Amino acid sequence: MLGTLLKGVVIGVLVSAPMGPIGILCIQRTLNKGRWHGFVTGLGAALSDVMYAILTSLGMGVVINFIEANQAPLQLLGSLVLAIFGYYIYKSNPVKALRKRKEGKTSYTQDFITAFLLTFSNVFIILLYIGLFARFSFILPDTSLFLVAVGIVCIGIGAVLWWFIITYFIAKLKKKFNVRGIWVLNRVIGSIIIALSLLGVLSVLLSEYINLPVLQI
Repeated sequence: MLGTLLKGVVIGVLVSAPMGPIGILCIQRTLNKGRWHGFVTGLGAALSDVMYAILTSLGMGVVINFIEANQAPLQLLGSLVLAIFGYYIYKSNPVKALRKRKEGKTSYTQDFITAFLLTFSNVFIILLYIGLFARFSFILPDTSLFLVAVGIVCIGIGAVLWWFIITYFIAKLKKKFNVRGIWVLNRVIGSIIIALSLLGVLSVLLSEYINLPVLQI
């Protein structure tokens, strides 16, 4: 169970961490309107992430027998998908999209709803979840419904934890904030995702050709 908890938190962080449109919006609101406006924006994104995690879990549950019969190839495919995603994050330059803009006075509720809708409109996040679930063997044939539910809650915790930390540091470093830091952050995140995917590929290859147990990293 502890493994599922940790995997859920890690998946939640990895889904939230790349600085895409919602990350830029969160940073803009933190800089322009204050930390809690940025954090509430992150909460809206986290709720959307949890909903997509649930949808992905349901979809994977339908093909659970297929997953059981093809666990190694699926983990390999998931690792390759993550490698492509990590490379995209590594090469992206969100600094170009970060412009200080004056937003009208909005409430926390409006911040939450707009962030939720923006994140929920990105249906391709399901592909990322499929890759992460396969990479971390998050849902296995013998995984109970209770454990899946706990794991999804941990995904939400990981996402919320990420937005809490990132808005904290941005607010603290507001006067010294350098947009180049976002570019560096994406480089670090992309490198971590690529490294995880390569470990997954290596684990599968070793288990298939050298008969070593698959590493559950």
